[in-house]
Amino acid sequence: MGLTKQYLRYVASAVFGVIGNQKANIAFVTLRGGEKGRYVAVGACEHVFIWDVRKAEKVLILEGKKHEVTYLCPSPDGVHIAVGYEDGGVRIFSLLNGESNISFSGHKSAVSVIRYDALGARLVTGSRDTDVIVWDIINECGLYRLKGHKDAITQILFLESKNLLITSSKDSFVKWWDLDTQHCFKTMVGHRTEVWGMVLLNQESRLITGSADSELRAWDIQYIEEGKEVGEPQEKKVRTLLEDDEEGLDEEPEERILSCKKAGSVLREARDRVVSLVTDAKAKVLACHGLDATLEVFTVLSEEEVQKKMDRKLKKAKKKTKSESISMDCLLVPNGEMKVALLLQNNTVETYTLKTSEKNPTGTKTSRLTLGGHRTDVRTLAFSSDNIAILSASGETVKVWNRSTLQVIRTMGCEYALCSLFVPGDRQIILGTKSGKIQIFDLASGSLLETTDAHDGALWSMCLSPDQRGIVTGGADKTVKFWDFELIKDRDSGKSKRLTVKHTRTLQLDEDVLCVRYSPDQRLLAVSLLDCTVKIFYTDTLKFFLSLYGHKLPVLCLDISHDSALIATGSADRNVKIWGLDFGDCHRSMFAHDDSVMFLQFVPKTHLFFTAGKDRKIKQWDADKFEHIQTLEGHHREVWCLAISPNGDHIVSSSHDKSLRLWERTREPIILEEEKEMEREAEFEESLAKGDEPVVPGETKGEAEPAGKKTIETVKAAEQIMEAIELYREESEKLEEHRATCKAAGKELPPPKMNPILVAFGNISPSRYVLEVIKKVRSSELEVSLLVLPFPYVPDLLKLFNGYVQQGLEVELVCRCLFFLLRVHFGQITSNQMLLSVIDELRTNTISKVREIRDVLGFNSAGLQFLQREIESKEDVMFFADATDRFEEKKRKRRKRERAVLTVT
Repeated sequence: MGLTKQYLRYVASAVFGVIGNQKANIAFVTLRGGEKGRYVAVGACEHVFIWDVRKAEKVLILEGKKHEVTYLCPSPDGVHIAVGYEDGGVRIFSLLNGESNISFSGHKSAVSVIRYDALGARLVTGSRDTDVIVWDIINECGLYRLKGHKDAITQILFLESKNLLITSSKDSFVKWWDLDTQHCFKTMVGHRTEVWGMVLLNQESRLITGSADSELRAWDIQYIEEGKEVGEPQEKKVRTLLEDDEEGLDEEPEERILSCKKAGSVLREARDRVVSLVTDAKAKVLACHGLDATLEVFTVLSEEEVQKKMDRKLKKAKKKTKSESISMDCLLVPNGEMKVALLLQNNTVETYTLKTSEKNPTGTKTSRLTLGGHRTDVRTLAFSSDNIAILSASGETVKVWNRSTLQVIRTMGCEYALCSLFVPGDRQIILGTKSGKIQIFDLASGSLLETTDAHDGALWSMCLSPDQRGIVTGGADKTVKFWDFELIKDRDSGKSKRLTVKHTRTLQLDEDVLCVRYSPDQRLLAVSLLDCTVKIFYTDTLKFFLSLYGHKLPVLCLDISHDSALIATGSADRNVKIWGLDFGDCHRSMFAHDDSVMFLQFVPKTHLFFTAGKDRKIKQWDADKFEHIQTLEGHHREVWCLAISPNGDHIVSSSHDKSLRLWERTREPIILEEEKEMEREAEFEESLAKGDEPVVPGETKGEAEPAGKKTIETVKAAEQIMEAIELYREESEKLEEHRATCKAAGKELPPPKMNPILVAFGNISPSRYVLEVIKKVRSSELEVSLLVLPFPYVPDLLKLFNGYVQQGLEVELVCRCLFFLLRVHFGQITSNQMLLSVIDELRTNTISKVREIRDVLGFNSAGLQFLQREIESKEDVMFFADATDRFEEKKRKRRKRERAVLTVT
C-alpha cells in the first residue's frame, strides 16, 4: 500500500489595503460615549471597519461571514449598527464589543436601504428584490413584508407620529404605507425617472425627493383625518424661492389619511442624478451630491427665517473634492458646526467641517484616510526573501507592508506598475510599468533611485535570475531583454554607491511578450506570446528549444517547478495545462476557472501550485496527480495577482475589490474525498434553500406577506424539530411498554435505558428535550421553520405545548409557536376530532397563564416607578433625562445673564 500524499490547508488570515467599499455607504458612529463626528463606519468587503478619522486608525472590525456589505445604519441610541449584505441578510452588531447576536434573513438579493424607527425597536429594510420588510428587533423576528414596488428600493422613511412608512424606488414611485393595516394607501407618481433619495423636513411636514434630474422636489404633507395640518403649506411664501411647477402633481380622486401636494422645486448645480440625499439628526441641514465631484449643502429655514430671506437662495456652500464621492453622512454638533464624511470612489475617506452660522461658510478638510490602501487596483505583489515584507504596487503608488502587523512601512509614488520584485538583500525594489520603464526604489530612504526606459510598450513581466545577478523583462514591443545588476557612484552624494541595471542582451520575437520565467536551474527561459503559444529558449545561447501550443487564447501566466521538470501555464481560455520540460509534452489540461486565469505560481520546493482567476477564486492544484486540492474564496471581484512567501506558509492576493488578502498555511491536513463530499453537500444545501417558498394554506398573496424566507438554516431547524419529536415518540412508546410490562409482572421493574441524547442534556425528559430544541431555533427563523414542518408532527407539538403552558415553561415562546401553527393548519386542526379536547385545554391554560404573566409585569413596572420616585425625591436626581439638553439649556441661560451684565455695565 502506497503512502498517501498529505496536503495542508490554507485559511484566510486578514483583509487589508481597503479603506472603504464602494458598494456600502458611510455613517458616523459613536464609540463608548466618545466625541461625536470622530468615528465613521464603512463597509470593507464582508467586514465593517470603524475608523478614527482624527488619528487615521482602524479601531474596530465588525467581522462578516462571506457576503459583501451593502448598507450601514447606526441605531438611534448609538450602541448598535445594522449591516445589510449582498445576499439579503441583515446583522445587528454591538459597537461596544463588536459582536453580533441578532441576524435576519428575508430578502432574496442585496439590501439597499435600512432604517430604524425613533425608539430603535423596529427595523425596516429595502432590497433590490423590490420588497420592504419590517423587523421586530426586541422579539428578533420579522413582522411582515410589504410588496408593491417594481424595482429596487432606494430610500425608506418613518413618519413616527402616525406610524406611517414612506418608500421610494427606481420604479419612479413613492409609496405611503399604513403600518397598522399593512397596506399602501397612496402612491405618488410625480417623478418621470428613478427616485434616488428623499428626506423629511420641518417636523415631518415637508418631503424632499431627488431623482435622475437636477431638481429637488418639495412636497407639503397635510393630515386629513384630524382636520388639521401638521405644517401650514408655504406655497405663497416660497414661490419666489422655489420654481413652481405643477407638472406631475399626484392627483387622486380621494385622499386618505394625508395629502401630499407639490410645493415647488430647488435646482441643484449638478446636472446628473442624485446619489445621496441626507440630513442631520434634527433636519436642520440638507446635503446632496450626484455623480460628479460636487457636494451641495443647504440650510433648512424656519418660517420666520424664510420670511426674512425670501429673496435669497437656500444654498449656503459647496465643496469640490478631488474624486467622485460614492456616499456621505453629515452631523450637526451643538456649536453650529457641521461635519461631513465622504466615501470616495478611489478607496479614500475624507471629512470636512462647515460653520453654518457664518454668512458665507466654506468647507474645511479636517482629515483624509489614504495611508491604509491604494487609490487604484493593485496589479502586482511580491514577498521579501525573509517572508516579513509584502510589496504591493498600483497605478499611482507602491507600498511595502509588514506582514505580521499589516501596517504600511513605506509609501512611494510610481507610474502604473504591472510587475515587481525585491532585489536580493531586500533593500531595493524594482517595478515594471505600463509605459515600459524600469523603476528602482530604495526602501531605507523611500526614494526613487532610477528610471530606465526598457521597452517601447507595456512591460508585462519581470523575473529574477536564479543566480540573483540580474533580471529578465518582457514587453509589448515583442522583445525579451536581459539586465545585470550593477553598483555605480551616486551623483548626488558622490561617495556612496547605488544600484542600477545594465542592459546586456535582447531576444527579438514575432509577438507581444506576456510573461517570462527562468527555470530554477537557469538553463531554460519560458516566454508566453500573444499568439497563444509558449516558447522555450536556452538561456545561454537564446536558441529555440520547445514550443508549447494547445491553448485557444493567450497564456497570461506561467511558472516552472523548483526541480525544472514541470511548467504550468494559465490562459484566458480558463484552462491550466501542465507540461514536461524535457520533451514539451502536455501531461494534463484542466478546466481551472470560470473566467480567465490571471496568475499562477508554484509553492516553493513542491509540485503544488496556486492559480488566481477573474471568477474571484484562488485554487490550489497538484501537478503530479492533476487534482484540485482546495479553493480559497473571499474576494468579491476579479483576482489580479498573488504572491507566495519563500517558505510557502503565506499567500497574499489582490483584487478589483481594492482589498489585499493574506492567507496562511495551517497544520490541518486536507483529505480530498472529504473536501469533495463537503462541496457536494454545500451545492445540495444551496439548491435546497433556493427551492419554492412555502405557502400558507388559505392565504392569498397581497401587499403584506410573511417576512421570513426559506434558507438552509430554517430547513435544518425544521429537521431538528422533527428528530426531537420522533425521539419523544420513541421514548413515550418505551415508557408505555415498560408500564405494561410492570403491570403484567405485578411488580416494579427497572426503568428502560435512557437515550444517550437525553443523558447528554442532563437526563432531561423527552418532552423537555423538544422544548430545548425549539428554544435553540433563531427567533427570526422560527416561523419559517414551523411552516415547513409536516402536519403529522403538529398534533404531538400541540399536546406538548399544553404541558409546557401548564408547567409555566417558556409561555411566551410556546404561545408564539402555538398561534402560528393554529393559523397555518387551522383547517386540518379543526377537522380533527382527536385535537378538540387538546385545543380546549390550550385555550383555558394559555389565557390564565398569559394573564398571570401580565399581572406580574404590571406589578413589577409599578414597583420600579415607585422606587424611581422615591430615589428622585431623596437624592434630587432625575433618571432617564437627557443630560446634553439640560447642559445646553444651562449654557444658554448663562450667556443671557452675561449679556445682561454687559448691558448694565
